Amino acid sequence: MGSSVQFDDFLPSMARKLGVEGLIEELCKGFQLLMDPRAGRITFQSLKRNAARLGLGELRDDELQEMMREGDMDGDGALDQTEFCILMVRLSPELMEQESYRMFEC
Repeated sequence: MGSSVQFDDFLPSMARKLGVEGLIEELCKGFQLLMDPRAGRITFQSLKRNAARLGLGELRDDELQEMMREGDMDGDGALDQTEFCILMVRLSPELMEQESYRMFEC
């Protein structure tokens, strides 16, 4: 999956640079860039229209649809802000490993 590779590289470096609160703030900004302002959520059309802004412009429609399906936890066909943030973290297993390690460090 092309998107996983990009976020494996991108999200952990952002987390190191910004810290947890800064990372959440940046994810919220990303959500704002991708969402459909009328719906207040990310729809497939708004994701497709704005994907290039986050470096996802080369993804095919089926890859974007898969990203939507993977993140859509409530099955409404769109991503709210929480679903988007969870999806971005899930696409970055390296970040989760680093955070888990830090949590158990004494």
